[in-house]
Amino acid sequence: MKQVFQDARSGEITVAEVPAPQLLPGCLLVRIAASVVSAGTERAALEFSRKSLLQKAQARPDLVRDVINKVRRDGIFSAVHTVRSRLDQPQAPGYSSAGTVIAVGEGITDIQPADRVACAGAGFAVHGELACIPRLLAARISAAAGEVSFDEAAFATLGAVALHGVRTAEAKLGDLVAVIGLGLVGQLTAQLLKAAGCRVLGMDLSSSRAELALSLGADAATTSASDFPDLCAEHSHGAGVDSVLIAAETPSSEPVNLAGAVARDRAIIVAVGTVGIDIERKAYYEKELDFRISRSYGPGRYDAAYEQKGRDYPVGYVRWTETRNMEAFLHLLSERKVNVVSLITHRFPIEHAPAAYELITGRSGEPFLGVVIQYGGTGDDARTPELLSASSGSTPARQPSVDSISVGLLGAGVFALGTLVPVLKASRDTTLTGVCTATGAHAHHAAQKFGFRYCTTDDAQLVRDAGINTLVIATRHHLHASRVLAALEAGKHVFCEKPLCLSEQELRFIVRTYFGIASTHRPELMVGFNRRFAPMSARMKSFLAPISEPLALHYRVNAGFLPPDHWVNDPQQGGGRILGEVCHFVDLLMFLTGSPIVEVEAHAVGNSGRYSGDNILASLRFANGSEGTISYLANGDRSFSKERVEAFGGGAVAVLEDFRRLELLRNGRKQVIRSRWHQDKGHRGEWAAFTRSVRQQGPPAIPVDELVCTTLATLRTQESVATGKRLAVDTASFIDAAMDDSSKD
Repeated sequence: MKQVFQDARSGEITVAEVPAPQLLPGCLLVRIAASVVSAGTERAALEFSRKSLLQKAQARPDLVRDVINKVRRDGIFSAVHTVRSRLDQPQAPGYSSAGTVIAVGEGITDIQPADRVACAGAGFAVHGELACIPRLLAARISAAAGEVSFDEAAFATLGAVALHGVRTAEAKLGDLVAVIGLGLVGQLTAQLLKAAGCRVLGMDLSSSRAELALSLGADAATTSASDFPDLCAEHSHGAGVDSVLIAAETPSSEPVNLAGAVARDRAIIVAVGTVGIDIERKAYYEKELDFRISRSYGPGRYDAAYEQKGRDYPVGYVRWTETRNMEAFLHLLSERKVNVVSLITHRFPIEHAPAAYELITGRSGEPFLGVVIQYGGTGDDARTPELLSASSGSTPARQPSVDSISVGLLGAGVFALGTLVPVLKASRDTTLTGVCTATGAHAHHAAQKFGFRYCTTDDAQLVRDAGINTLVIATRHHLHASRVLAALEAGKHVFCEKPLCLSEQELRFIVRTYFGIASTHRPELMVGFNRRFAPMSARMKSFLAPISEPLALHYRVNAGFLPPDHWVNDPQQGGGRILGEVCHFVDLLMFLTGSPIVEVEAHAVGNSGRYSGDNILASLRFANGSEGTISYLANGDRSFSKERVEAFGGGAVAVLEDFRRLELLRNGRKQVIRSRWHQDKGHRGEWAAFTRSVRQQGPPAIPVDELVCTTLATLRTQESVATGKRLAVDTASFIDAAMDDSSKD
């Protein structure tokens, strides 16, 4: 399928052939017929990407502070690498489209294939021939509205933005309402207000847009900001307008202050567009004006539980959600109470999408308003596309030799492409064969950048490929266990990014599957606990090795705050920060002691507030009598060092700071090892150890019983936080019990 992309560095717009998106549970697969290019949101993103690095820094000083903090903490090379990796990610523009449903995901019962729908959402309703749309980001175009074309329905998201602005302004029948800014959203706002029985006064610097608003029903319009107060006074008999909707796109605060000048006492002023809000207090104070900012399409927007998980709000409590706003707009279209066709000035086939962006940035010098991208056919073709298309490497892959590592990568997020895959590509023993992601865009980007032979959106294709002997799993955490099991059952080696799984039941299944394979044919199983492979970690362990008495260790982690709605904090997708991140630190302490964990106890610091779920103190007891504590904290300053490990025992002290400074003290003698420009957290070392084990040139990179121990201890750390109990960790008994269950089956 064809899809539009924007380069984050240069802003260049391209159209590329990518695999069709994966159909996910709770989603619709839609063949797109038309999509709208936003002259506000998309133009702003494009103009930002075309700025120089200095200009971008001036526009986003918050990001500059983050980079400076990372330089101080991790070194300049690590910071530069991170910035480059993020800038290298292509953007998929678009958020308003319409088309025909060709497949429905698990859990969808109220929409069927062949239904016509309008689609919304950045990252979902992208400019592409096919899109995977969460159910509540789609609105059915009813059969009764059959006369509504796809070109018109593609405006439903923008219509919902305008409609939510009108609702936020509490405009009522007979009200006199001013609309400042008569671009697409402003024109739609004016028409919706007229449909609601309001009188509408418009203002825009463009005479053609002011004239268009008049032709579509506005009562009066002007192109002069200085004349607008007089116009409003004339139509309100000097009282001022009842409400003002600002649909302009400008960093200037002039529209907000103009709104204050034309409003009556206690009027409502709503910012729908992105405008400056440096409000002049006098007018707002004297009139006691109510200033509001309208948030996108309506209730549900930016709520992952609503948009991505399909948890609708009860209509009795939230009458107008973003979905219901889209449906209402489509209904108004079908009744011809809103005229969208007159707003469309340009149509481009997707092959010529770059020209559409040249238009909206003003480079062509041609006036425009509504810009629509159209796709092949009418969108009524309900045939099912090939969902596991490959962009290259259509010939069968060769069977890899025993000594080579032929990789199939599942997942290509920021960490995978910024850290993991560069390590794989640099390895002489590794061949990058296939890459799979849920969206074809990410798979295509990874394949092009790193030279994978093919890309796909169907993970089963990698599992079936006889030319792949190793699966690298870098998906979101909830998919790890099932992908590990599928790979082991297919006889493939597995490198799974942490965590291995999210429950003890999943861990039992993995243990049963792994140890159920004959030892002579058993593939390698590895989890990405990279810190034990860091050079300074190895040096620290070597320093501690001669100590025969138990060690006392403390691991302090300045983790930083994550929003509650971040996917890592989602119990279903990420499992929480203990399973997703603390497992790293559990593993490193076990590595340093050289002894399995036998007991854990943990509790959260505080039980309320912004950071309460992310501050954890954990105590670990090891079989050799060593004791370790982990202070995992999100309530500190990110600019401070992230990780510090201290070990005491046998008259010696070892302190590791952020994998850039190691201090070793024994008998009054101190040795300090430093890395000034970068940190090495062991990613290269872990892959080198894994490849050696696969090629049968050494022992397992991490013994499987240690992988099980770390995972089990982390799972019980999370349980201890929830229950307040001190819990035993008996890895051998856990493995035996899992195998006993297998024999009973």
